[in-house]
Amino acid sequence: MEVSQEENSSNSLSFPSILKGKKLLLATESFGPVNGVSRTTLNLVTYLRANGVNVAVVAPEISTGSDSTHVVSTNNNPTQIEVRLKGYPLPYNPELSVVYPVRLSQLYVRTFQGPPDLIYLASPASLGFQVLLQLRQQQNPVPVLLNFQTDLSGYCEILFPHPLDKWAVWVFRSVQGYLFRHPSVRTVFYPSLFVRRYLEKAGVQDEKMMNLRRGVDCSQFNPCKRDEEMRKRLAPSGELILVCVSRLAPEKGFEFLSEVIKGLDERGFKFHLLVVGGNKNPEVVNDIKNMFGYLNDEGKVTFTGMLKGEELARAYAVGDLFLHCSITETFGLVVLESMASGVPVIARDEGGPSEIVRDGKSGYLVPPQDLETFIQKVLILGNDVHLRQSFAVESRKMAEEATWEKINNYVACKLAEALKYKELSREGQAENNVVIPVYSWLLLSSELRGALRSCIVNMRLFGGLGIIVGVWGGLVVTWLAVQSSLFVRMRMPWVLGLFGRCGDPVR
Repeated sequence: MEVSQEENSSNSLSFPSILKGKKLLLATESFGPVNGVSRTTLNLVTYLRANGVNVAVVAPEISTGSDSTHVVSTNNNPTQIEVRLKGYPLPYNPELSVVYPVRLSQLYVRTFQGPPDLIYLASPASLGFQVLLQLRQQQNPVPVLLNFQTDLSGYCEILFPHPLDKWAVWVFRSVQGYLFRHPSVRTVFYPSLFVRRYLEKAGVQDEKMMNLRRGVDCSQFNPCKRDEEMRKRLAPSGELILVCVSRLAPEKGFEFLSEVIKGLDERGFKFHLLVVGGNKNPEVVNDIKNMFGYLNDEGKVTFTGMLKGEELARAYAVGDLFLHCSITETFGLVVLESMASGVPVIARDEGGPSEIVRDGKSGYLVPPQDLETFIQKVLILGNDVHLRQSFAVESRKMAEEATWEKINNYVACKLAEALKYKELSREGQAENNVVIPVYSWLLLSSELRGALRSCIVNMRLFGGLGIIVGVWGGLVVTWLAVQSSLFVRMRMPWVLGLFGRCGDPVR
């Protein structure tokens, strides 16, 4: 159902009164200054709490320390609970973790001492999948709204070689479709048509899907944050400042970006590249820095690490052009933040940025694999100050149309709809609870019937979780085998030569 949040909230931005005082369990894969997804979630949590909703956040631990799972009461306010769960940090990004198995009933106790009124899942993965799987086993599950913000299958296409990448994408899509289609899931928010098409392939019902774009704080990200002293430090000879804001990770397109920058340098174009973003894995950071080779030694590239607040706003505004080279973004919040800062964007035409940038008006969209055209677009805007200013004005104008208040109010309205549906359905619960299972005629005791039902639920729960973990485990083993093969091929070619000689035909 193609409905935008602006259409639904244009008549009134009043907060739904039915949500005030209600208990919302919000489970997310990352919460804190990690990435655009977590910043979006934090913005929603702040908005809901400010309007009287009791929001309990459940998320993996940010650090890799050995502290046990704990509950934090923010500002000594019991209505602002934060539960951090232990998990296994991802090797290429320790800020994100695969959450260890957890009981949904335990989360209920740790947050509200019982079931919440609603559940909201932000970018469901290791934690969100566990919640959805356990909800499937309940007779009257809590209504769920989820925001599909991270394209896990896109990462699979990068990590796995062909044809294993197709198999990995199918696995993730099948698991997601199985979980998202359940009646407990009332709404599935998606950020772009690119994601909607993916969800359609997963079999998610049309009436559940709702378009939810992201907003931007136009007071924080603003052209007035342009710092001339900072410009002089970065570009003392008046070089064009190119900006890239992204988590330092292999899937973010840094290999493509490095080729763009080298191509500009070969053409004698005067520039300075400012890369904003970090990663707690130093090996990943070094690998990405090494992609730029001699340009680092010549001082043409600056890596700032992760910035936030005013420092981040100044980093955006100091630029002349913003280069976005990732093709795994479901939306691309950094693109919108750059536009709000009055900095035109050149992006690869894939995923969310394709629907943010107005090609030829606020920036340029380039075919994903067309390196030469990307370089040419940088040269066109870089050498035409008047065109660049025109694009900057249009970028700012477009960003001003996307406010967080509208987006968050739309989410609140959908939460209210789910809550009303839950209250209306209570009238039929008594009749539904009277339904007698087929096997009950064998059992004269209600206690035995309850025990058997609990046993069946546990078997289905662990069986479903086992299947998912088993398939993922198979993918991990396959990936390790592929990486080992590549390592042998690159580092120990003599081994391949030995096998080659052993397999030579007898002459």
